[in-house]
Amino acid sequence: MSVQRVAAVAGFVCAGLLVVNAARRGGVLPETAFTHAIAPFAALTGLLAITGIYLLVRANAGALGLVGYVLNSAGLAGAFAVEYTLHFVFPYLGGGTVSGLLAGGTGRAFLVTSAVLLVGVLTFSAAVIRSGGMPVVDVVLYAAGMVPGSLRNLVPEPVYLAGLVMAAVGVAWMAVRLWGAEEEPMVAVGRQRGASPAG
Repeated sequence: MSVQRVAAVAGFVCAGLLVVNAARRGGVLPETAFTHAIAPFAALTGLLAITGIYLLVRANAGALGLVGYVLNSAGLAGAFAVEYTLHFVFPYLGGGTVSGLLAGGTGRAFLVTSAVLLVGVLTFSAAVIRSGGMPVVDVVLYAAGMVPGSLRNLVPEPVYLAGLVMAAVGVAWMAVRLWGAEEEPMVAVGRQRGASPAG
């Protein structure tokens, strides 16, 4: 299986997990040990999906694409760590301990993670749109959904949940593109553009 198809599968899984997380938090699905256990993996599979997207568009995405990919990846890796902590660490600590952690360095680390993810999503999305390697609507849905998704503690809960669903649609749509993608034609196009005097 090609890298793009592996990334596409990760994208479909990510989209499904985002919807499940939104449904759980919105009360549509029950709070169970299973729904909590799978929650952090939306960020991890999302990281795999954007890796496939970057590999597909990198020839035309330029330096902006690389910067966006690095920041978006770092943000998603951080988001996985945050979600893992929320679901597998905090429930076993006392309320006072959790409050103390959030008021100190842990809370600041969470905030930095949110900021890196937000900047990364916007930068990466701009680069992908500029590259022409993905349909614009897909990327805009991902970016628009991940803005409130990155700011979970700063936006109303309904806005956050709607953002997760919107991002899920965007990721799933891009995963469809990844599944059918052939890397070599994109690389060839990038080389031709790079060799062109007109740029």
